[in-house]
Order: sequence, then structure tokens, then C-alpha cells
Amino acid sequence: MNTVASNSPGITLTAEGAVSVSYNTLRDAPHSLTPSIEKAFGSNPDSLGIIVVRDLPATYAPARERLLKLAYKFATLPESEREKYADASSRYSFGWSHGKEIMNGKPDILKGSYYANPVLDEPAVSDALRKAYPEYYGKNIWPSQTPEVSDFEQVFKDLGGFVFGVGCQLATACQPFTSAYFSDSSLSLADLIKDSQTSKARLLHYFPPSPDNPVPAEDEAIDSWCGFHLDHSLLTGLCSAMYLHREPTGEPTAVTAPSPASGLYIRTRGGALTKVSIPADCLAFQTGEALELATAGRLRATPHCVRVGAVPGTGAGNVSRETFALFMQPNVDQRLSATEDFGQFSKRIFDEHYSEGGAATM
Repeated sequence: MNTVASNSPGITLTAEGAVSVSYNTLRDAPHSLTPSIEKAFGSNPDSLGIIVVRDLPATYAPARERLLKLAYKFATLPESEREKYADASSRYSFGWSHGKEIMNGKPDILKGSYYANPVLDEPAVSDALRKAYPEYYGKNIWPSQTPEVSDFEQVFKDLGGFVFGVGCQLATACQPFTSAYFSDSSLSLADLIKDSQTSKARLLHYFPPSPDNPVPAEDEAIDSWCGFHLDHSLLTGLCSAMYLHREPTGEPTAVTAPSPASGLYIRTRGGALTKVSIPADCLAFQTGEALELATAGRLRATPHCVRVGAVPGTGAGNVSRETFALFMQPNVDQRLSATEDFGQFSKRIFDEHYSEGGAATM
């Protein structure tokens, strides 16, 4: 991964300007990274709100590849098979979800998602809490009876568990920025995540362009594949996307992105639009709105979107995008500000961005 030194001593940037830290430093000396955290997640005009973690264990890259190829396998099953694993009772926040989420004012058919908590299959909460917050306190649904993806659960948990562990280490590095709003000053961000029963991973398949979803025009909107939004987690772990080309046999082949314009876009604190690439052997973490509240604005949430960037006539119509995100957040009763706990906050966000019965982005 190409990195450059920033003007601040001890801070390393990627070629695109994202802060980059070593996994070894994050694991062994997280509090030494305070300047990097402030540069990445703070209010400087050029802050991107994302950190790239490099030097990961060698087991990470193959785990990522296994799960992202399973995302393709599941998403290309017959619709009747996929819908067996949809769960309306959780507002489609567990299991399979396609066309339920509202994005840019209309049902989102451009991507399908598989939601699960990778560290806990069934939360130990009261029936009342489960009923009040089905988006968080539902039970995992696994496609174990579908032969094509029989190892889905284990592969999902392997990758999700690893990302969760790195995210907890990053939360420790963010601790110096927390505010006085926490109800118990002895709590740490890492403990809020470790002890939480609300963590949620989202395995994403962005469908190739089709007659119902055509290849975009040259003046395509920046947020054509996924509209601009803020996550409402504390931290969101992100794997590098994988692009897969569907061969005539139906089997996928890994390819480069449909165009150099394809991928993740972020608005800096100063408003500049920046495309950010995550190397395949690295993880990235973004800030969510809950962290902005928990730090009284010292660390800010990250506006981001995904662009197709396809070029007509290049075969982009057969290319899908697979990726994985882990939303790390506290339990619903954790107070984040003077007026709201996480449950109240997240309900407000759901109501603002999703229609009744629609899916909820964690």
C-alpha cells in the first residue's frame, strides 16, 4: 500500500489522504495513536473520517475473499430461495434484505444485504426489549439448509469476529475524545462495544446493471450505487470491495472495478469530495453519528456514498460489487448525549430515513 508522511509528525497517509496506521501499533500501543485519530476523525477541513489499518495477519485476506464470494453465491440464488431468509419482523434487519430500504427517496433495488450479528446469535434481553428494538435484538438467521452456501455462517462469523476485535482496539485509541455525557465515567468505548448485544454486520451485493437498473450515463450521480448518508454506529469496519464478473458459465471471476470512478466517496470536513480506496489486505474504519454524540462532536461522523462509475460498452453489465461492513454500537440504554440514549437516537434515525416496515441501515 502506498503511503506518504503527513505534515504532522508520526502520522502516515495513503496516497488519497486517508490516515493509515499499523495493526501492530493499534494492538500494542493504541494510546500512541491520538494524533492519528484526531487527524482522521476530527474537524480539520481535510479530515476524511476514515482510518486504514495495514499490516494485518496473513489470515485476513483469504477470510475476506471467502466471504465476499459467498455474498455473490447467495445473491445469485433464485429469488424464492433468497426470500426464505428475509425477516419482516425485524424490519429486514436480520437475514436477507432486497428492495426494502429507502435510498434517495425510492426502494433500493441496486443492492442486496445479508444482516447478522457476527459475535452473538441470540441476545439475552427481555421480551419487552426485544419487541421494542427488533432491529437489534432479533435472532440471527443462517442459510444452512441451502447447499450452495452451507458454510455461510462460519465464514461470516470468522471475518466478522476478526473485524470486531480490531474495531475494539480502535475504540481504545478513540477513548481520549469521549465526553462527559456517559452515565458512568468509568466506561470505555471499547467496553461499550464488547459488552453490547447490538453489533450488526452487513454483507452487501451490488447487483450488475440490468434493464431495470441500466448502466449509468456519463453524467451519473456520484451516489448512484448507494446514496450519501451517515452511519449511526460508533465505528463502522469496512472491507475492501471485490468486483466479480459473471462468466457465461455463471461462475464469477474477480476483476478490476468497472471504471476508475467506481467505489467509495467521502466528503471531507471541509466539503471536498474524495474517492477512497481500501487495499485488499487492509481494513478501514469510519466514524458514525453515535460516536459524534459520544464525543460531543470532537470526533465527527463521515458522509459517504458508493458510485457505480460503469462505462457503457465495457462489459460492466456483468460486474457486481461485494463488500462487508460491521456496525459497532452500544446497547440501546447507553446515554450518548444530554437528551438521548442510543435506542432513542437510532429510532429517530430510522424514522427519518426509512418508510414504515422498511429496512434499517445499522
